[in-house]
Amino acid sequence: MTGTTLWELLAEPWQFEFMQRALLVTLVASVVCALLSCWLVLIGWSLMGDAVSHAVLPGVVLAYLLGAPFAVGAFVFGVGAVALIGGVRESTRLKEDAAIGVVFTTVFAVGVVLVSTTPSQIDLSHILFGNVLGVSDADILQVLVLAAVAFTVIVLLRRDFTLYAFDRVHAHVVGMSVRRTGVLLLGLLALTVVVALQAVGVVLAVAMLITPGATAFLLTDRISRMLVVAPLVAAVCAVVGIWSSYLLDAASAGLVVVCQGLAFGMAWVASRLRSRAVAAPEPA
Repeated sequence: MTGTTLWELLAEPWQFEFMQRALLVTLVASVVCALLSCWLVLIGWSLMGDAVSHAVLPGVVLAYLLGAPFAVGAFVFGVGAVALIGGVRESTRLKEDAAIGVVFTTVFAVGVVLVSTTPSQIDLSHILFGNVLGVSDADILQVLVLAAVAFTVIVLLRRDFTLYAFDRVHAHVVGMSVRRTGVLLLGLLALTVVVALQAVGVVLAVAMLITPGATAFLLTDRISRMLVVAPLVAAVCAVVGIWSSYLLDAASAGLVVVCQGLAFGMAWVASRLRSRAVAAPEPA
């Protein structure tokens, strides 16, 4: 294969406007999700990310029925699910993982029922699996605005979030409101899910909220580096996934997440090899 042919193969998808729009939305959503995923992994909130991602489904359907923006319904139900999980955990003897499992599966099931019984002129199933190749101008504007808000808050408060993740006692001693920081993180989680919703849908949004942070965690032990590695990995996977979807005529959202999973697999192998190299005895 000549260099010219290879270059044409690489560049061909980006000649089409719908591919450019898909790449823009996926890149923005991937980077914002990757940043937040660093703290979700460090704090141990990966299951919470799963819960919020699934709990927004009934909110989206109800927003459609009321003629309201999908983002409003998704955000309200995301925040509501977090509040409900907290209420169940504090008022019962159940541990957090059990409370999360009961709440998010029930709420998600309600959403599935609503999707199956709602008469609609549009295909609401794209909320489950994403429709990044068909985003409208309004969708792009929504994603850019919400992502800008989430990105700004994450960058400005990154030190507070890091302290919350590693030492909440010290955070309280220095005057930081631990409870308010936790609530803010959960609010950002709901907002970020809304951003990811348009790119990959409800089912796959959880992968974008966990995999990049987990990958970065395997590659480095410093949060400052994680905040660079995770978005970089997510951005590369977004480009490769969207490009591959054009070449293979396959689901764009699924391939983006598959690429993230492959990146995690490579990071895991690299971390295992590094551990063995460190543990190997030096020759006499």
